[in-house]
Amino acid sequence: MISLDINGKAYQVDVGPEVPLLWVIREHLKLTGTKFGCGIGACGSCTVHIDGKAARSCQTPVGTASGKKITTIEGLAERGHPVIKAWIREQVPQCGYCQSGQIMQAAALLAEDPNPSDKKIVDAMDGNLCRCGTYPRIRLAIGSAAKEGKRS
Repeated sequence: MISLDINGKAYQVDVGPEVPLLWVIREHLKLTGTKFGCGIGACGSCTVHIDGKAARSCQTPVGTASGKKITTIEGLAERGHPVIKAWIREQVPQCGYCQSGQIMQAAALLAEDPNPSDKKIVDAMDGNLCRCGTYPRIRLAIGSAAKEGKRS
């Protein structure tokens, strides 16, 4: 059994330590906000936070996540994260498939740097792909969330 702390809740899962964290989150725990995109860590759809840092869950063996604090998009939503509010306000999504990974990457960026430059936003978000091409609205929402954070 592997012990996991996901969104502040304790879980025990009976899987091998090499199973990708993504499959445990989606298939065993039924937290389906984290998406499967490419399976090789190149698209960012499966991004979660592990101890506050953005990580590709499709490339993270569940055994390495045991004992760490894992946050999924559901965890950010429960807390009403400012990035999610900015995403809605700026009407970022089109199809929406990549958005949970985009939001998780953006939230990790703002946790690290509450006032990132446009270049830092672009660099941090570079590994998250959006087939609909909503990149300008993604940048706008991250900037909006950063400004909102300054007012709180």
